[in-house]
Amino acid sequence: MSKSDYYELLGVDKGADEGELKKAYRKLAMQYHPDRNPDNKEAEAKFKEINEAYEVLSDPEKRRLYDQFGHAGVNQNMGAGGGGFSGFDGFGGFEDIINEMFGGGFGFSSSSSRRNGPRKGADTRVDITLTFEEAAFGVKKTIEYLRTEECDVCHGAGNEPGTETHTCSACNGKGEIRYSQRSLFGESISVKVCPTCKGKGETFDTPCHQCKGHGKIKKRISKEVDIPAGVFHGANMQIRGEGDLGQNGGPRGDVIVVLRVTPHKQFTRDGNDIYFDLTISYAQAVLGAEVMVPTLDGKAKFVIPEGTPSGKQFKLKGKGVPVLNGYGRGDQYVKVSVEIPRGLNKKQKELLEAFDAEMTGKKPSTEDSPKPKKKNDKGFFDKMKDVLS
Repeated sequence: MSKSDYYELLGVDKGADEGELKKAYRKLAMQYHPDRNPDNKEAEAKFKEINEAYEVLSDPEKRRLYDQFGHAGVNQNMGAGGGGFSGFDGFGGFEDIINEMFGGGFGFSSSSSRRNGPRKGADTRVDITLTFEEAAFGVKKTIEYLRTEECDVCHGAGNEPGTETHTCSACNGKGEIRYSQRSLFGESISVKVCPTCKGKGETFDTPCHQCKGHGKIKKRISKEVDIPAGVFHGANMQIRGEGDLGQNGGPRGDVIVVLRVTPHKQFTRDGNDIYFDLTISYAQAVLGAEVMVPTLDGKAKFVIPEGTPSGKQFKLKGKGVPVLNGYGRGDQYVKVSVEIPRGLNKKQKELLEAFDAEMTGKKPSTEDSPKPKKKNDKGFFDKMKDVLS
């Protein structure tokens, strides 16, 4: 199923600024939030779409990629270890805006339960630098990063093994604290994770010697990642479930791999097409020539037609970058620049003047009178070829 246009989802123009985006998102998020539409799957799906659209368009870099490549630039599956281009899934954006507007939450029961319920772990960012060719044809890369793991001494409890725990006196073991607040809309209830027990409902006197009471430690992870053919600079690759450990039994976060592609010395890229500037001599432009042109697949023979002007562009079909998660390849465009000769000697100048006279019908300025042609003299164009080739 094709995805909806992000601008159309939020009801804004492509030139909308940050304020317009936020205003449109606030209105739609409040309308479709699941707490206002219980058991309404359509509203929940719509709310996720709105979140995804706002998350992309509110980020300058992601918005640039979306404007240039569409959904493929920010949210297309890449198949690398269950990964894909980074998307957005969550309800935090709505609650942040409500807190900004009213200074607290609405106290919806589902929001309250989420605060102390299972929560997804934090995402981890890893940057990978690729060569131009690696981005074009794909490559395997090994990434290393730190992520949180359950402490193997206390097994996530936080206290030293064999020591006692106590019911948290601040929240009475509930793991959350409720706050009552008055606003323009009457009394509202805010529910926050208990700062004393961090939502566990229990406290202890003797922290674990290894994790210092956190229940988690950092470990270095090494993982091989398949980078598919056709990726581009700035693309985000999402490897699901390989990030930090979740809280209260929640799932792990993801690893967001940010791809950086180094510029090529000869090629430039636009989408799946690549461009190459070819400099040829004046003689090659006038007489035509067969030359070798570099491509992503190696050197290829290319024929310069006779009389090629400077600035002429030719297409080598199918010599561009493979289509990401698709079929076929882009094209390579060769733009010709003719190098005008300098520092000509006397003979070369005379030949060029003779050429000009032949083309215009005027006598060369260096000739006082026409000279008879010797029997074994070469023709004019033969001499031109000798000098210019």
